[in-house]
Amino acid sequence: MLIQVGCEIAFIFPEPTAVILMLSLHPVRAPTIRRYEHLQVDPPVPLSEYFDTNGNHCARAVVPAGRVVFSNDAIVEDCGLPDLQVWDAPQVNVQDLPQEVLLFLLASRYCEVDSELKDIAWSLFAQTPPGWPRVQAVCDFVHRHIRFDYMQARANRTAHEVYHERAGVCRDYMHLAITFCRCLNMPARYCTGYLGDIGVPLAPYPMDFSAWFEVFLGGQWYTFDARNNVPRIGRVLMARGRDAADVAMTTTFGMNQLQSFKVWTDEVTANSASSWS
Repeated sequence: MLIQVGCEIAFIFPEPTAVILMLSLHPVRAPTIRRYEHLQVDPPVPLSEYFDTNGNHCARAVVPAGRVVFSNDAIVEDCGLPDLQVWDAPQVNVQDLPQEVLLFLLASRYCEVDSELKDIAWSLFAQTPPGWPRVQAVCDFVHRHIRFDYMQARANRTAHEVYHERAGVCRDYMHLAITFCRCLNMPARYCTGYLGDIGVPLAPYPMDFSAWFEVFLGGQWYTFDARNNVPRIGRVLMARGRDAADVAMTTTFGMNQLQSFKVWTDEVTANSASSWS
């Protein structure tokens, strides 16, 4: 299966401004790219690319005053299979976890492990079997507990707040699920990328970047999605981190106004892909 992914985001800047971009695909996706990415800034400015501490592919630039458009586009190959389900994947004791995953047990900007959510998590899930079934129980609860509503989107909502407010968008579902998993001693990390309406009915709202999360079970990371709560086809990873604060698509160090925002994720044929190469 071939999937075309891309985005176009336009801002108005009142003065020259430094920006950080996280609009490239994650390096783990590199072997699957069939038409290479073309990250662009219009008007053109020099881009300095680097990899952050989470291994995400980033770029930095200084853009001029006025209208500036950031865009990227690529075609990737996907196996076409839904998210892997491994119901017997066990929970790993904290003392046996690799050092590099311990960070994902700790509190972060939007995931307050050190709050009343710890007691809530154990009261809700202590009786569930540890490992995959417990993570799925977390997803089931969060999926039922939160009402999806774009009108309720808020950039600074934390897991604690979404638990009480019970409304939000995909990042809110993931922050609450991640926090519960960490409270239950299971490392969990936030993911963002593309997820099109492949194998499911078309959503009645414009395409957006999507969020999901990964949990470390049985020695490896597995994908979970508390918002959709069903295995999905065609996730294309862009970035991973402790929570949404680590994976902002654009970070601007000055005043700006968002003018337009477009995201696309479409299955394409091999012939179409060849004609664009």
